[in-house]
Amino acid sequence: MKTLGLSALILAFYVLHQDFWNWRTTQPLAFGFLPVGLWYHALYTLGCSALLWLLIQIAWPSHLENSVDPEEENDR
Repeated sequence: MKTLGLSALILAFYVLHQDFWNWRTTQPLAFGFLPVGLWYHALYTLGCSALLWLLIQIAWPSHLENSVDPEEENDR
């Protein structure tokens, strides 16, 4: 169930990245100077960072974190 939920979040972020509703819009300006498309992508980037943090916390394969025996490393 976790995999399905995380996959749905990734798909949702992919769809949100397309941003077709702001292509021809310059108004309103965020903070009086920032175009709405740039403001959207700044918030989108923060959302992507949060999604990647969530993916690492939930779906990171723990077997990759196992330490390597120093003798085994010398054999390579």
